[in-house]
Amino acid sequence: MLQVRLLEMPLTELEQSVAAELDDNPALETNSNEPNDTDNYDAANNNDEQGEEDFDQQTEREEREQALDAALENIGRDDEMPETYGRDNYNNADYEEIVYGDTTSFYDKLKEQVGEIDLNPQEEEVLLYIIGSLDSDGLLRKDLESIADELAIYHNLDVETADIEKMLNVLQTFDPAGIGARSLKECLLIQIERKPDSWAKEMMKRVMNECFDAFTKKHWNVIQTQLQLTDEQVADVQAEIRKLNPKPGASMGETQGRNLQQITPDFIVETDDDGKVSFYLSRGNIPRLTVSPSFADMVDHYKSNKANMTKGEKEALLYAKEKVEKAQGYIEAIKQRQHTLSVTMQAIIDIQRKFFVDGDEADLKPMILKDIADRTGLDISTISRVSNIKYAQTKWGTFPLRFFFTDAYTTGDGEELSTRKIKIALKELIDNEDKKKPLSDDLLKEELAKKGLPIARRTVAKYREQLGLPVARLRKG
Repeated sequence: MLQVRLLEMPLTELEQSVAAELDDNPALETNSNEPNDTDNYDAANNNDEQGEEDFDQQTEREEREQALDAALENIGRDDEMPETYGRDNYNNADYEEIVYGDTTSFYDKLKEQVGEIDLNPQEEEVLLYIIGSLDSDGLLRKDLESIADELAIYHNLDVETADIEKMLNVLQTFDPAGIGARSLKECLLIQIERKPDSWAKEMMKRVMNECFDAFTKKHWNVIQTQLQLTDEQVADVQAEIRKLNPKPGASMGETQGRNLQQITPDFIVETDDDGKVSFYLSRGNIPRLTVSPSFADMVDHYKSNKANMTKGEKEALLYAKEKVEKAQGYIEAIKQRQHTLSVTMQAIIDIQRKFFVDGDEADLKPMILKDIADRTGLDISTISRVSNIKYAQTKWGTFPLRFFFTDAYTTGDGEELSTRKIKIALKELIDNEDKKKPLSDDLLKEELAKKGLPIARRTVAKYREQLGLPVARLRKG
């Protein structure tokens, strides 16, 4: 469970976990004399060759020894327990003032709001999964049945769609208004509902509920007739609707620093001029960890003198042994996290090497979680945890790991095409079309076929809608 928990953490959260564990377990120490190696989390059993300590090392050692002495003094007292310094002790002003830089992401800001409401563990996990499924606009493009399937496969959670919808309704109460909507109409209605009661609010609701088709086609003359509005009233309603935000997630990114360059990357990927791609794990502010020599020595001492132990000494042995084993387990879990992240990133690079060399998004191959699981021998659920809210810094920018995963479209001939590549080509065609004569979906289908992307017209329409691009008649300039 510890390995799973650490695996899910992004780098900044792991830094906090390590700091909390160091405070909680006096048998766990930092070892600044270890080489600067990202995989070096060895549990040392002695420190005889450490040499002279500098002031900081001496101070830290003395503090550890004091913590050990204080803890041992309390062992054996029926009415007292050794004091610990875990997460619960962080309710103080000094801790609240810790700032890890302006790295608050879109996901993090929503996660903060999750922490402000009372949910049971399963409800919280479902809500966080929904948040992780939002697109860059802050909208939920997946249907609830798909989310239910993914929760069952990747998180072993059997959740009814009604319960998922309940959590979605909770998300839709978050800021900014409109977040978590499943459509443009729902997004705008959520924002309208939060406005104070007024004539304009009622009219906007009627436009959305009674005239939405006309609204999407900008047929305000139809809306005016249907709602029996004057020219001045139509202008007022239009002005109020223009204040609404169809992309609440994008606006949240601007105000909360969602720029991916501000996010602390977990992987640093380097591509040299010869096309060789390599990477290393970013360790951030995580120190080297080792088992406290004083605790390890005490365990060895007591083990060799078992026959002559008093009751108090036996209790001290059990306490020290428990702390040493916990420290060793934590160090091992960190090492296992490093290994799992490394093999996963290497598999991603092996499949998407062309992108890392030239930076062309169209070169991303179809790749799903199972592809990486098959290459690494890891479970799909493990790959899902690794790819969640973690980032890779590349020559071409910093990307969430989910960016490298793309579905496949299978043509009638059985050829697999990257949906990402198709969407890029589709967007380029629409961006470069003659706005006086925009291309219909049928013409777009023909142009894509010329580019070696033979897809059905209904698929063109589906991908165009997913890109947020209107039909041809609404693109006419």
